[in-house]
Amino acid sequence: MTPRIALLGFSIECNRFAPIATETDFVTRTLIAGAEMVREARSPAPRMLGEMPGFIAAMDAAGPWEPLPSVLAMAEPNGPVEQGFFDRLMAQWEADLTAAGRIDAVYAVLHGAGLTTDDHDPEGTLLRMVRRVVGPSVPIVATYDLHANVADADVTTLNAFIGYRTNPHLDMRERGAEAAAMVRRLLDGQKTYLAHIRLPIVPPTVTQLTGKDATNRPYGELIDLGQQRMRQPPYAGRVLNVSVMGGFAFADTPFNGLTVVVTATDQDAADGLAREIAEAGWARRAKFRPMLTSLEDAVRLARDTASPLIFADVADNPGGGGRGNTMAILQAFHQAGVTGALVGVIHDPALAREAFGLGVGAAFTARFNRDGGDAFSKPFSAPAVVKSVRDQPIRGRRGIYADNTLDTGPSAAIALDGITVVVLSNRYQCADPMFFEAFGLDIAAARVVVVKSRGHFRGGFDEFFRHEQVIEVDAPGLTSPILSRFAWRYMPRPVLPIDDHAEWNPAR
Repeated sequence: MTPRIALLGFSIECNRFAPIATETDFVTRTLIAGAEMVREARSPAPRMLGEMPGFIAAMDAAGPWEPLPSVLAMAEPNGPVEQGFFDRLMAQWEADLTAAGRIDAVYAVLHGAGLTTDDHDPEGTLLRMVRRVVGPSVPIVATYDLHANVADADVTTLNAFIGYRTNPHLDMRERGAEAAAMVRRLLDGQKTYLAHIRLPIVPPTVTQLTGKDATNRPYGELIDLGQQRMRQPPYAGRVLNVSVMGGFAFADTPFNGLTVVVTATDQDAADGLAREIAEAGWARRAKFRPMLTSLEDAVRLARDTASPLIFADVADNPGGGGRGNTMAILQAFHQAGVTGALVGVIHDPALAREAFGLGVGAAFTARFNRDGGDAFSKPFSAPAVVKSVRDQPIRGRRGIYADNTLDTGPSAAIALDGITVVVLSNRYQCADPMFFEAFGLDIAAARVVVVKSRGHFRGGFDEFFRHEQVIEVDAPGLTSPILSRFAWRYMPRPVLPIDDHAEWNPAR
């Protein structure tokens, strides 16, 4: 009998301190329903991240199946999602599942750090509804970003939990393919058991790298350990997946904390390996502290460097809900006379559209943040010249956006003396060289590159910059890795490294 697999997704990373996300934010990025979802996933440059394309490609390759697509809703990281829009999504998901007839399995693309204006755990709310509609015997498999904050419902409703294993995220298609293999295994009768353990550690984003060239990678070590141990006695053949979720501090939920989730063929194996990895995480707890470069030192390095450097504005990361428009680094570099520099990408629709309308060669006063914004979005003005303009979508080339179609809206590259700035109408983090290259800018010729990105730029710009050429700057913004600067409301306390100490007893 050809298996009938329901497909749906809700993927957004929500920063409690950022503006509310609306339906428009999803429409701008990915809001796709029905058969269009499957067509888009099979296209060479889909308007979605890689999990659903990876799942569908693997299912196609493995044999006959019938997709039952509902709605896939993805947006760039933002604030909590407007509850009314999420309620409409819920109604559509439930209606589609109810009308589908026979459903043999469900695949859900989730992020795990979602919020709505009324719900700490919309992913759990969605999964409980799915389980209620399809019943207790239908397998449900979900993939998660490794920044997921794991609530109980995100585990107890599932037959398999599959998290990313790379940060920068380069394995999304592979995790979708793993989910397809898991669905096939469950349809063949495999029974699964899940275990999860949460630690009182909320790792700052800059401590969650997995790349082998990073000097401090306690999180990457945990992921590596999980992959190693699941293939060794006594877990080999019994553990099907180990997911170590670093979490997303800025969601500020009652279940924040580094969490290990294990899917296994028996409960003892799931419990045992989850405990082992959690103990290894606790042993590394002192390493989850950010080490940043002050803005003053960054200015000196940018002005005086003889070799190329890339400066990460980690505190204004659109990939974590930052607005992509703080001026601290740009203004400081400009005032210091830094030359040979590229800065990207600034999200400023009013400025982008003005420069686009003026056209190449126009001289004007660039007024950043003229329309205001959050407390960090300060105005800044400087004489500028339009170098290039663009209003066509960009196709990602490397890293998290590879082969994605990205609609940047009317946009421009403008020169502020020795600094060229890319300004977009739609908000993205600068994780792909194409954000410069699409405007005719030569990254290899630049002395200094500044990116509005926390870490995904490493997966896109590593062909130009080695790890030791990366400078993570301590500047103001909604995604500062200095977590003590935020007024937390819901996060369980005490947790490291926000508090001086926290306790965890592995015997409990």
